[in-house]
Formats: sequence, C-alpha cells, structure tokens
Amino acid sequence: MEDDTMMKHEHRIDLPITLSGSILYDLYGNRDEYLKLVVPLYEASITGDWETAKTIFDENRDMVRVGLGKSLGTSLHVAVTAKENMFTLNFVKNLVDMMTKDELKLQNKHSNTAFWIASACGKENMVSIMMAKNRDLLHIRGNNELFPLSVGARDGTSGVVKLLYDNSGKMTGDQWKDEDRCSTLYHCIDREFFDVALQMVKDHPKLASDVHLLKILSRKPYAINKVEQNLITRIIKSTCIFFGMELQFKVEDEPDALKLLKIIWNNASRTSMSINETEDMGKILFVAAKMGNTKFVVELLRTYPDLMFEKNREGHTIFHIAVMYRHHGIYNLLYEIGDSTNICVLHDTSGNNMLHLVGKTSKAMAAKTSGASLLMQRELLWFEEVLKIMPPYMTQEKNKHGQTPYELFTIENEEFVSTGLKWMKDCMVVATLIVTVAFAAAFTVPGGNKDDNGLPFFIHQCAFLVFVIANAISLFSSSTSLLVFLSILTARHQQIEFLESLPKKLMIALLALFISVAAMMVTFSASFFVLYHKGLKWVPILVAAFATLPVFMFAVLQFPLLVDMFRSIYDAHYLFKPKTPMLYTRKLRLRSNNSTYRCFSSVIERIVLKIW
Repeated sequence: MEDDTMMKHEHRIDLPITLSGSILYDLYGNRDEYLKLVVPLYEASITGDWETAKTIFDENRDMVRVGLGKSLGTSLHVAVTAKENMFTLNFVKNLVDMMTKDELKLQNKHSNTAFWIASACGKENMVSIMMAKNRDLLHIRGNNELFPLSVGARDGTSGVVKLLYDNSGKMTGDQWKDEDRCSTLYHCIDREFFDVALQMVKDHPKLASDVHLLKILSRKPYAINKVEQNLITRIIKSTCIFFGMELQFKVEDEPDALKLLKIIWNNASRTSMSINETEDMGKILFVAAKMGNTKFVVELLRTYPDLMFEKNREGHTIFHIAVMYRHHGIYNLLYEIGDSTNICVLHDTSGNNMLHLVGKTSKAMAAKTSGASLLMQRELLWFEEVLKIMPPYMTQEKNKHGQTPYELFTIENEEFVSTGLKWMKDCMVVATLIVTVAFAAAFTVPGGNKDDNGLPFFIHQCAFLVFVIANAISLFSSSTSLLVFLSILTARHQQIEFLESLPKKLMIALLALFISVAAMMVTFSASFFVLYHKGLKWVPILVAAFATLPVFMFAVLQFPLLVDMFRSIYDAHYLFKPKTPMLYTRKLRLRSNNSTYRCFSSVIERIVLKIW
C-alpha cells in the first residue's frame, strides 16, 4: 500500500505541468510529503530563508509551481506578502531568477499573480524584480478584473503606483478600457496620490470631465487648501504694502490637489451637464462646506455664483453650514459677495436663522479646542460676529421650539461653563500644594540653624542664596497662581466673561504655576548643593539633572494649551473679515514717481530678499 502511494505521489510530482495560469495542488493527497516539503517551504518563503527553499527546489524543481495552500498560491505568492527586508528581497530575487517567464504568470485560487499581490501590498522593490523578468505581468488582470496598477492605486503605495504607471504605457493599449482608467484615477484621488492623478488627467484629458471625481476632492480640505505664509512673511508683506513698496516674494507652487481640482472643474463646467449632474454639484458643494474645503468652494462659486443660494434638505446654504461647523474661511466669503442680507434672512426647516445655528454647540469646534473655557471663548466670538451681520429684528426671533438665538446659545453652552470652572478648581489644588511646600521649606533650611543666634549654618554659601531666592520665587508665583484661580472661581461666571477676561486670567495663572514648579525644582536641587558641597559632588549634580524632568514635562504638556490660549485671545479677533480676498481678487499696484522713494524701495527689496 505504501509503495502504491509513493508511486502515485512520484507520478504527480514528475507529471509535466501545463502552464495555463493554474497552480498544482496535488501534494495535499499525501500528508507525509505535505509536512516534509510544503510546510518548510511556506516557512522559508515567509521568513526569506533562501537556503532552506533552495534545498527543496534542488530536490524537486516542480515545487516552484506547487501551491502551498488552497488560497495561498506558490512560494512566490507567499514571499511577496512578507515584509520587505534584505532576506525577503533576496528570496524573491533568487526565486524569480529560477522561474521562467510563464511560471511568473501563475495565478492562485483568486486569479491573482504574485506580481498582482505585490502591487496590492505596495512592495515596490519586489514589483521591480518581477517586472524586470516579465513585463507582461503588468497587463494580467486579477481579482475583480483589476490590473496591477488599478489594485495598486486602491491598496498599494504612491511609489508602486508611479512605477506601474510609467511602465504600463500610461494606461494605453487595447487591454485598457475607459472604465479601467476611470477606476484607477478614482482610487488615486481617493488615496491622495495627487501627483500621479494629475499626470493621468494630463495624459488622458477625457478622464477629467467626470463630475463624480469632484465628490472625492470635496472631502480633501487639507490637501487642497494652500498653507498660509508664516508670520514673518506676513509682517514684512503687510509693512511693505503699507508704505507702498512692491516686494516680489517667492510664491509657493499650488498643491497638486488644487491643480487637479481646477482641471477637473474646468472640463466638467465646460461640458453640457445634465439636470441631475447640476443637482449633484449642489450636494458636492455642501459636502465641501461641511468639511471646510474653502478652496474647493471658491473654485465652484467663481464659475457658478448662483450655487451660494442653493439649499439642502434642511434649508441650509453653504454659509449656514459654515456657521454650524465653524469654518471661518467659507464664512468670510460672505464679505465678498456684496449685500449678504438676502442670505442671512433665510430660515431652515426648523425655523432657525443663522444666529440660531451659531447658538448651537459645534462638536467639530469642541474636538479642536483644548479646554472648555477656550471653547466657550471661541463660541462667543462666533456669536458676536454673526450678530453683527444679522438684521436687528432677527436677533430676537424664535424658532419652532420657541427659543431666541441667545436663549439657545445659553442652554447649549451651559455645560462648558461648569466644566471650565471644575477644570480651574483642579489647577488651583496644584497651586495650593506648591504654596504649602514652598512655605514649609522657608523654615526648614538645609543644615539647620545655629543655637546661639538662630542663623543658618550655610548662610554664606552661594548655593544657600540660590535656595532662598528660588524658594521665594516659588512661593510668590504659586501664590499668584492660586489667587488668580480663586478670582476666576469667585467671578460672576457669566458667559460673556469667557470672551476675554477669563482666558487672560487663565493664561496668567498657568504661567505663574509653571514658574512656581520650575523654582521649586531649583530650590530642591540647591538644597543638595548646600549639604554636599565638600564631598560627593556628583550627588547634587545628578539630582539637579533629574529635577529638570518635571519642568520639561510640564512645559511640553502645557505648551499646546498656552498656545491655544494666546491664539484664542489675540489671534481669534483676526479670523473674520480678512484683508486678502479669496473669491474675487484684483491687483492694486501702488506706485510712486519719486526717484528717492523708488531707490529706497529697491534697496529694501534687495535686503529683504537676500536675508530671506
């Protein structure tokens, strides 16, 4: 019986295999051979152990075509799923060198070649190795009839997509259909491979007329919106404009996503869109407004200004949506359309006007803002800003629930008032503990006091002087922090107080608390220098080094909050009514005929550009 089994198995291994894309799975008929050959080969393939695999391949060459599992495929199929490193890359390279071009075309149960799987997994180096051996792999479809380039755009990486696109004839040839090109472009935009997508629409302008691509771009605000210039650039530019000087700063190139948007929108708007597609444009615009995609909204409104009056099912325009989700960039477009009263007077299906909508708490704003008090301050800024553009008679209107805008605002933000006060109480507890420690340290000096006159033993040492001064600073600053927090808790607690008064007090209290913590660590370190100044000097040095850790951690953890407070107090007032228009721009050049002025302007320009 065993002889018959071995003869049957040997017949299966030695049987010539027809390379029609199928894989041989005959080794499952014999468990001994499966455990002896398949299991070790699978382990070698996944770990990149070429020596073990080569031993198996040397004994039986047909093992390169044998399936290692019902869904796994060949050894090459398994190897390309492993993480790329020097061992797996060496394994794939040696195995590809051993295999023929036709063997590289073998497909697993799901009709996928190893090349197709490597493209989907984003294995750029493995893809290059197999492509160098057989370029026909680029055009063999896999699961769902997708090309390697298409599945790479859907699941792979940008590097793989660039490599496959450049080597696939840029999606040309009879095997490429329009739906293949469209789906590949769709996945590239969705995965934010905008550089490749931009090249695709340039090579195939016909693809850029698909309106549905705008749906994806509408959800990509961070990719489309250009990063603003830094603070120094803005200051220099504003100063030069004030004095009428023209300085040509280097203008950063537009992001690829914005270039792509302009090409697609330009082609889509020039083609005759059906009624359904026009309605879809309104829906796309609402998505962009909800996501805060300002540049996207601007591009669409420049072509079709009437879109700003479109309403969704709830009766909201894009400006109402901008108010609901606190996107000041889109809201500021109201100042560029002339009289905005005809938009402000609109009501939604619940009877809410624009001021009602700003009265509702924004979850998006809550996720971006650090503390409850800062969130309350930003919400008040929005309420006051919208209040300025609303007709006076609408500020006291009631919605279908019988609420005025201010009543709705008070109810919605009541929780933030109590949460902010509780948070401040916790900070006050920390300040109180530091005050207690600093006060106790003032009367328990290191080394003790003399019995005859009560003076400290180490009063003449510099380290002792540092101890006294640092302890005093810690006591004074912590007391200041405590008193400021106490003043906040004993304030009137009206919501208007969160606009400027409370954030400023909170910033002062936290800065004082940070100084007290730093001074307390200096006090602690100085006491060791006093006690160990004659021997074991490495002890105070080591203690002082470790004492910097709490100060550093406090600074790192609280610095974002301090930045948010500073921006909330001083920068938030410049969120609205920007000086630079976005929707409709015109260049105003201020020139001077004075030769001295022109000379001075030229000198300043050269100096600034050289420094820059």
